[in-house]
Amino acid sequence: MRADARKNYDRLLVVAREVVTEHGADASLRDVARKADVGLGTLYRHFPTREALIEALLRTDVDELTAQAADLELSGTPEDALLTWFRGSVAITHEYRGLSGLLVAALEDTESALNASCVALHDAGTRLLYRAQGAGVARADVDGTDLFALVAAAAWVYDQPSLAPRADHLFSVISSAVLPNEASHVVTQERPGPPR
Repeated sequence: MRADARKNYDRLLVVAREVVTEHGADASLRDVARKADVGLGTLYRHFPTREALIEALLRTDVDELTAQAADLELSGTPEDALLTWFRGSVAITHEYRGLSGLLVAALEDTESALNASCVALHDAGTRLLYRAQGAGVARADVDGTDLFALVAAAAWVYDQPSLAPRADHLFSVISSAVLPNEASHVVTQERPGPPR
């Protein structure tokens, strides 16, 4: 990539992070281009779809969380590993209001720019869930897709102004439903935040 193109790309990502954080996943791409001081065509050359832009914003966090999940698979207790992944996944999904619906749809849409990130998150969580089920600490009737749906549901709750005050409690309820023996441990954990 040429130096000027790289500069535009980097600037678009910085501005997009600000705009999407403020306005959610449905933020105006025209606003992103205008605030980045580039033409809309330049934005679309780098990010041909909204999903491509969102994927670029999420890629680092998803890569970090999937790497962390792989480490936890080997070193953490099954409960802690699954809870850490769950908390991190909710944080990533909640980072941009309105993202949970996009991620759920992209999981099955192989044409989506978000598909690879969704599959990576799903697969990491599924491995941790199966490990916890094998240890007898997670419900046996939950699969990886159920877990991914619960991430989206918990993130959605954090996005709702009227429910946000209850979101930590509901996160604990959801977590303890998957890990029944962890109910008291989950309640004492802090609110999910970005895995940075």
